[in-house]
Amino acid sequence: NYLSSFFFHLVGKRKEERTNDRDKHMTQDTKNKVREFYDEIGWQQEDDGHYQNARYEDLRPVSREYIHKTRLRVMNGLIPTGRFILDAGSGPVQYEEYKAYSAGYQKRVCLDISIQALKEARTRIGSHGEYVVGDLANLPFKKEAFDGAVSMHAIHHLALTEHPRAYAEIHRVLATGRTAAIVNGWHEPLLMRMAEPLIGLMRKLSGRAEKKKKEWLNEEDPAGTFVQKMTPEWLKKEIGSKMTIEIKPWRSMSTRILRWFIRPFGGKLFLKFVFWLEGVFPKFFAENGQYPLIVIKK
Repeated sequence: NYLSSFFFHLVGKRKEERTNDRDKHMTQDTKNKVREFYDEIGWQQEDDGHYQNARYEDLRPVSREYIHKTRLRVMNGLIPTGRFILDAGSGPVQYEEYKAYSAGYQKRVCLDISIQALKEARTRIGSHGEYVVGDLANLPFKKEAFDGAVSMHAIHHLALTEHPRAYAEIHRVLATGRTAAIVNGWHEPLLMRMAEPLIGLMRKLSGRAEKKKKEWLNEEDPAGTFVQKMTPEWLKKEIGSKMTIEIKPWRSMSTRILRWFIRPFGGKLFLKFVFWLEGVFPKFFAENGQYPLIVIKK
Protein backbone atom coordinates (compact mmCIF):
# COMPACT_ATOMS: atom_id res chain seq x y z
CA ASN A 1 0.00 0.00 0.00
CA TYR A 2 2.85 2.36 0.83
CA LEU A 3 4.57 1.65 -2.52
CA SER A 4 1.26 2.02 -4.33
CA SER A 5 0.57 5.36 -2.68
CA PHE A 6 4.09 6.53 -3.46
CA PHE A 7 3.75 5.43 -7.10
CA PHE A 8 0.48 7.33 -7.60
CA HIS A 9 1.95 10.37 -5.85
CA LEU A 10 4.97 10.24 -8.15
CA VAL A 11 2.83 9.80 -11.26
CA GLY A 12 0.56 12.63 -10.15
CA LYS A 13 3.53 14.88 -9.48
CA ARG A 14 5.07 14.14 -12.87
CA LYS A 15 1.73 14.75 -14.55
CA GLU A 16 1.48 18.09 -12.74
CA GLU A 17 5.04 18.96 -13.80
CA ARG A 18 4.20 18.14 -17.44
CA THR A 19 1.10 20.34 -17.22
CA ASN A 20 3.13 23.18 -15.71
CA ASP A 21 5.81 22.79 -18.40
CA ARG A 22 3.12 22.85 -21.11
CA ASP A 23 1.51 25.97 -19.59
CA LYS A 24 4.88 27.70 -19.33
CA HIS A 25 5.68 26.83 -22.94
CA MET A 26 2.29 28.11 -24.11
CA THR A 27 2.69 31.31 -22.07
CA GLN A 28 6.16 31.98 -23.49
CA ASP A 29 5.00 31.17 -27.00
CA THR A 30 2.08 33.59 -26.55
CA LYS A 31 4.44 36.35 -25.39
CA ASN A 32 6.75 35.76 -28.34
CA LYS A 33 3.87 36.09 -30.77
CA VAL A 34 2.60 39.26 -29.07
CA ARG A 35 6.11 40.75 -29.31
CA GLU A 36 6.43 39.76 -32.97
CA PHE A 37 3.02 41.25 -33.78
CA TYR A 38 3.85 44.62 -32.25
CA ASP A 39 7.41 44.72 -33.55
CA GLU A 40 6.39 43.87 -37.10
CA ILE A 41 2.82 45.19 -37.41
CA GLY A 42 1.10 46.85 -34.44
CA TRP A 43 3.55 49.70 -33.84
CA GLN A 44 4.33 50.46 -37.47
CA GLN A 45 3.05 53.80 -38.70
CA GLU A 46 0.71 53.74 -41.68
CA ASP A 47 0.18 56.31 -44.43
CA ASP A 48 -2.32 58.32 -42.38
CA GLY A 49 0.24 58.84 -39.59
CA HIS A 50 -1.51 56.50 -37.16
CA TYR A 51 -0.11 53.23 -35.87
CA GLN A 52 -1.64 50.05 -37.21
CA ASN A 53 -2.93 49.37 -33.70
CA ALA A 54 -5.14 52.47 -33.97
CA ARG A 55 -7.60 50.43 -36.01
CA TYR A 56 -8.87 49.14 -32.65
CA GLU A 57 -9.88 52.70 -31.70
CA ASP A 58 -12.71 54.86 -33.06
CA LEU A 59 -10.89 57.84 -34.56
CA ARG A 60 -13.91 59.49 -36.18
CA PRO A 61 -14.59 63.17 -35.35
CA VAL A 62 -18.00 62.30 -33.88
CA SER A 63 -16.38 60.23 -31.11
CA ARG A 64 -13.31 62.38 -30.57
CA GLU A 65 -14.49 64.38 -27.54
CA TYR A 66 -15.80 61.28 -25.72
CA ILE A 67 -12.59 59.35 -26.42
CA HIS A 68 -10.49 62.31 -25.26
CA LYS A 69 -12.35 62.69 -21.95
CA THR A 70 -12.27 58.96 -21.18
CA ARG A 71 -8.50 58.78 -21.74
CA LEU A 72 -8.04 61.58 -19.21
CA ARG A 73 -10.04 59.61 -16.61
CA VAL A 74 -6.83 57.73 -15.85
CA MET A 75 -5.81 60.81 -13.86
CA ASN A 76 -8.68 59.94 -11.48
CA GLY A 77 -6.66 56.91 -10.41
CA LEU A 78 -3.24 58.55 -10.04
CA ILE A 79 -1.53 60.76 -7.51
CA PRO A 80 -0.47 63.44 -10.01
CA THR A 81 3.09 64.14 -8.84
CA GLY A 82 6.10 62.07 -7.91
CA ARG A 83 9.58 61.02 -8.92
CA PHE A 84 9.18 57.88 -11.08
CA ILE A 85 6.03 56.58 -12.75
CA LEU A 86 5.96 53.15 -14.39
CA ASP A 87 4.19 52.71 -17.72
CA ALA A 88 3.73 48.93 -17.76
CA GLY A 89 3.21 47.81 -21.35
CA SER A 90 3.71 51.36 -22.58
CA GLY A 91 3.52 50.82 -26.31
CA PRO A 92 4.67 53.99 -28.09
CA VAL A 93 2.67 56.28 -25.73
CA GLN A 94 0.65 56.78 -28.89
CA TYR A 95 -2.04 59.27 -27.87
CA GLU A 96 -1.46 62.81 -26.66
CA GLU A 97 -3.62 62.27 -23.57
CA TYR A 98 -1.30 59.47 -22.46
CA LYS A 99 1.50 62.00 -22.00
CA ALA A 100 -0.54 63.75 -19.28
CA TYR A 101 -0.19 60.77 -16.94
CA SER A 102 3.48 61.50 -16.30
CA ALA A 103 3.41 65.31 -16.61
CA GLY A 104 3.88 65.73 -12.84
CA TYR A 105 6.63 63.12 -12.54
CA GLN A 106 10.36 63.52 -13.04
CA LYS A 107 10.66 60.38 -15.18
CA ARG A 108 8.33 57.99 -16.99
CA VAL A 109 9.79 54.49 -17.10
CA CYS A 110 8.36 52.77 -20.18
CA LEU A 111 8.43 48.99 -20.04
CA ASP A 112 7.32 46.91 -23.02
CA ILE A 113 8.01 43.53 -24.55
CA SER A 114 8.30 45.20 -27.97
CA ILE A 115 11.52 46.99 -28.91
CA GLN A 116 9.66 48.77 -31.70
CA ALA A 117 7.22 50.16 -29.12
CA LEU A 118 10.06 51.60 -27.05
CA LYS A 119 11.76 53.12 -30.09
CA GLU A 120 8.53 54.89 -30.96
CA ALA A 121 7.99 55.96 -27.34
CA ARG A 122 11.44 57.56 -27.32
CA THR A 123 10.53 59.67 -30.35
CA ARG A 124 7.40 60.89 -28.54
CA ILE A 125 8.60 61.66 -25.00
CA GLY A 126 12.39 61.73 -25.43
CA SER A 127 14.48 62.44 -22.33
CA HIS A 128 11.41 62.46 -20.06
CA GLY A 129 11.40 58.68 -20.43
CA GLU A 130 13.57 55.69 -19.58
CA TYR A 131 13.04 52.63 -21.75
CA VAL A 132 13.17 49.00 -20.61
CA VAL A 133 12.44 45.80 -22.51
CA GLY A 134 10.62 43.54 -20.09
CA ASP A 135 7.77 41.26 -19.10
CA LEU A 136 4.68 42.61 -17.33
CA ALA A 137 4.52 39.51 -15.17
CA ASN A 138 8.22 39.70 -14.17
CA LEU A 139 9.09 43.34 -13.62
CA PRO A 140 12.87 43.95 -13.36
CA PHE A 141 12.54 46.59 -10.64
CA LYS A 142 13.07 46.63 -6.89
CA LYS A 143 10.25 46.81 -4.36
CA GLU A 144 8.52 50.21 -3.98
CA ALA A 145 10.58 51.78 -6.78
CA PHE A 146 7.72 53.87 -8.22
CA ASP A 147 5.47 56.64 -6.97
CA GLY A 148 2.83 55.75 -9.54
CA ALA A 149 2.04 53.29 -12.31
CA VAL A 150 -0.20 53.08 -15.36
CA SER A 151 -0.98 50.17 -17.65
CA MET A 152 -3.15 50.76 -20.71
CA HIS A 153 -4.70 47.75 -22.46
CA ALA A 154 -1.62 45.63 -21.79
CA ILE A 155 -2.31 42.99 -19.12
CA HIS A 156 -4.96 41.36 -21.34
CA HIS A 157 -2.15 40.30 -23.70
CA LEU A 158 -1.06 37.82 -21.02
CA ALA A 159 -2.73 34.46 -20.48
CA LEU A 160 -5.37 34.81 -17.74
CA THR A 161 -3.31 32.57 -15.46
CA GLU A 162 -0.61 35.27 -15.48
CA HIS A 163 -2.88 38.24 -14.79
CA PRO A 164 -2.61 37.85 -10.98
CA ARG A 165 1.16 37.92 -11.21
CA ALA A 166 1.10 41.08 -13.34
CA TYR A 167 -1.12 42.85 -10.79
CA ALA A 168 1.07 41.55 -7.96
CA GLU A 169 4.20 42.83 -9.69
CA ILE A 170 2.74 46.31 -10.16
CA HIS A 171 1.68 46.28 -6.51
CA ARG A 172 5.17 45.14 -5.44
CA VAL A 173 7.03 47.96 -7.22
CA LEU A 174 4.54 50.63 -6.10
CA ALA A 175 5.53 52.74 -3.11
CA THR A 176 3.37 52.60 0.02
CA GLY A 177 0.64 55.22 0.02
CA ARG A 178 0.67 55.52 -3.78
CA THR A 179 -1.69 54.35 -6.54
CA ALA A 180 -1.64 52.62 -9.91
CA ALA A 181 -4.21 53.02 -12.70
CA ILE A 182 -4.87 50.06 -14.98
CA VAL A 183 -7.20 49.96 -17.99
CA ASN A 184 -8.30 46.65 -19.47
CA GLY A 185 -11.44 45.23 -21.02
CA TRP A 186 -14.10 42.91 -19.59
CA HIS A 187 -14.97 39.58 -21.15
CA GLU A 188 -18.47 39.89 -22.68
CA PRO A 189 -19.84 42.67 -20.45
CA LEU A 190 -23.57 43.28 -20.13
CA LEU A 191 -23.74 46.29 -22.47
CA MET A 192 -21.90 44.37 -25.19
CA ARG A 193 -24.17 41.34 -24.79
CA MET A 194 -27.20 43.62 -25.14
CA ALA A 195 -25.81 45.27 -28.27
CA GLU A 196 -24.65 42.15 -30.12
CA PRO A 197 -28.08 40.90 -31.35
CA LEU A 198 -28.84 44.33 -32.82
CA ILE A 199 -25.39 44.55 -34.39
CA GLY A 200 -25.95 41.11 -35.91
CA LEU A 201 -29.28 42.26 -37.37
CA MET A 202 -27.71 45.42 -38.75
CA ARG A 203 -24.91 43.42 -40.37
CA LYS A 204 -27.45 41.10 -41.96
CA LEU A 205 -29.58 43.97 -43.29
CA SER A 206 -26.50 45.68 -44.70
CA GLY A 207 -25.41 42.48 -46.46
CA ARG A 208 -22.21 42.08 -44.46
CA ALA A 209 -21.09 38.63 -43.38
CA GLU A 210 -21.40 37.71 -39.72
CA LYS A 211 -18.24 38.51 -37.82
CA LYS A 212 -16.67 35.35 -36.45
CA LYS A 213 -15.38 35.38 -32.91
CA LYS A 214 -11.64 34.70 -32.73
CA GLU A 215 -10.61 31.53 -30.94
CA TRP A 216 -7.00 32.59 -30.64
CA LEU A 217 -5.72 29.64 -28.61
CA ASN A 218 -7.20 27.11 -31.05
CA GLU A 219 -5.96 28.64 -34.28
CA GLU A 220 -2.85 27.50 -36.09
CA ASP A 221 -1.94 30.98 -37.35
CA PRO A 222 -4.24 33.50 -35.66
CA ALA A 223 -4.71 36.99 -37.09
CA GLY A 224 -4.01 39.94 -34.84
CA THR A 225 -2.63 39.30 -31.39
CA PHE A 226 -3.51 37.32 -28.29
CA VAL A 227 -6.03 38.78 -25.84
CA GLN A 228 -7.62 37.14 -22.78
CA LYS A 229 -10.01 39.24 -20.73
CA MET A 230 -11.53 38.91 -17.28
CA THR A 231 -14.87 39.42 -15.56
CA PRO A 232 -15.63 41.66 -12.56
CA GLU A 233 -16.21 38.57 -10.42
CA TRP A 234 -12.81 37.15 -11.38
CA LEU A 235 -11.07 40.45 -10.67
CA LYS A 236 -12.62 40.82 -7.22
CA LYS A 237 -11.83 37.23 -6.27
CA GLU A 238 -8.34 36.84 -7.73
CA ILE A 239 -7.00 40.39 -7.31
CA GLY A 240 -9.26 42.22 -4.88
CA SER A 241 -8.73 39.56 -2.24
CA LYS A 242 -4.97 40.17 -2.29
CA MET A 243 -4.72 43.97 -2.51
CA THR A 244 -6.89 47.06 -2.23
CA ILE A 245 -8.51 47.92 -5.56
CA GLU A 246 -11.29 50.21 -6.75
CA ILE A 247 -13.15 49.67 -10.02
CA LYS A 248 -14.11 52.90 -11.76
CA PRO A 249 -15.60 53.58 -15.19
CA TRP A 250 -13.12 54.38 -17.94
CA ARG A 251 -15.15 53.89 -21.11
CA SER A 252 -18.39 51.91 -21.25
CA MET A 253 -18.77 52.10 -25.03
CA SER A 254 -16.63 49.64 -26.97
CA THR A 255 -15.17 50.60 -30.34
CA ARG A 256 -17.56 48.13 -31.94
CA ILE A 257 -20.61 49.82 -30.36
CA LEU A 258 -19.31 53.29 -31.23
CA ARG A 259 -18.79 52.43 -34.89
CA TRP A 260 -22.19 50.77 -35.30
CA PHE A 261 -24.43 53.09 -33.31
CA ILE A 262 -22.82 56.54 -33.10
CA ARG A 263 -23.66 58.51 -36.23
CA PRO A 264 -22.52 62.05 -37.15
CA PHE A 265 -26.00 63.49 -36.64
CA GLY A 266 -26.64 63.68 -32.90
CA GLY A 267 -23.74 61.38 -32.03
CA LYS A 268 -21.69 63.95 -30.12
CA LEU A 269 -24.66 64.97 -27.99
CA PHE A 270 -25.49 61.34 -27.22
CA LEU A 271 -21.91 60.64 -26.14
CA LYS A 272 -21.97 63.67 -23.84
CA PHE A 273 -25.01 62.08 -22.22
CA VAL A 274 -23.22 58.70 -21.95
CA PHE A 275 -20.19 60.33 -20.34
CA TRP A 276 -22.50 62.05 -17.84
CA LEU A 277 -24.26 58.76 -17.05
CA GLU A 278 -20.92 57.03 -16.44
CA GLY A 279 -20.17 59.68 -13.82
CA VAL A 280 -23.60 59.51 -12.17
CA PHE A 281 -23.74 55.68 -12.03
CA PRO A 282 -20.05 54.74 -11.78
CA LYS A 283 -20.47 51.27 -10.27
CA PHE A 284 -22.91 50.10 -12.95
CA PHE A 285 -20.88 51.37 -15.89
CA ALA A 286 -17.56 50.32 -14.35
CA GLU A 287 -18.70 46.70 -14.11
CA ASN A 288 -21.05 46.43 -17.09
CA GLY A 289 -19.40 48.67 -19.68
CA GLN A 290 -16.52 47.54 -21.86
CA TYR A 291 -13.47 49.10 -20.19
CA PRO A 292 -12.94 49.57 -16.44
CA LEU A 293 -10.33 51.72 -14.73
CA ILE A 294 -8.83 49.54 -11.99
CA VAL A 295 -7.10 51.55 -9.27
CA ILE A 296 -4.60 49.80 -7.01
CA LYS A 297 -4.12 51.52 -3.65
CA LYS A 298 -1.07 50.50 -1.64
